[in-house]
Amino acid sequence: MSLDAGKVIKKAELETVCGIKSRFPEHDIPEFAFAGKSNVGKSSLINSLMQRKALARTSASPGKTQTINFYNVNDEFYFVDLPGYGYTKASESVRADWGKMVERYLKHSKMLLRVFLLVDIRHKPTADDRLMYDWVRSQGFEPVIIATKSDKLGKNDKPKALKLIRETLKMKEQELLIPYSSENREGREDIYSLLEEICDGKDHNA
Repeated sequence: MSLDAGKVIKKAELETVCGIKSRFPEHDIPEFAFAGKSNVGKSSLINSLMQRKALARTSASPGKTQTINFYNVNDEFYFVDLPGYGYTKASESVRADWGKMVERYLKHSKMLLRVFLLVDIRHKPTADDRLMYDWVRSQGFEPVIIATKSDKLGKNDKPKALKLIRETLKMKEQELLIPYSSENREGREDIYSLLEEICDGKDHNA
């Protein structure tokens, strides 16, 4: 895989939408999954990485979207958008269905190489964030934490916010924490480089 040539995304399209009982697509292309609570900026981040304005689908009602969406990028890998969690008005049955669907995906996807977990840099990670972090690790993945909305904090405030995220999630020293802004593109090159390392087999955590 190569994203070096100006990091050009020539193709980005929503290829598959999977519901509770759907069969997940089978292919030989690497997958990268994105998880995060509702309103953490997941769709904005995915759109930013794909260099598209509004391809990643958003819901007018947070917590209502209960599908796993597969975006084909350059026919080289998939961004897999997992439904947002932590929406308090979602019923217990909806949350249970979401959990089963995501667990089934994490356990059975043969091409999933890494899970990116998004948290809001402005706030201490929630109990749901900590639960998701621990859950992803229990499924055999070392998550990359992306601290979204980094443009909302001043330069002097970011180190303290990032330290709080690490401490709250009890991250291991080697685990990656990347501040990201969909507005000014901070962190985008870091994620591109990581994707390239993983796909080329140069990342020891993949």
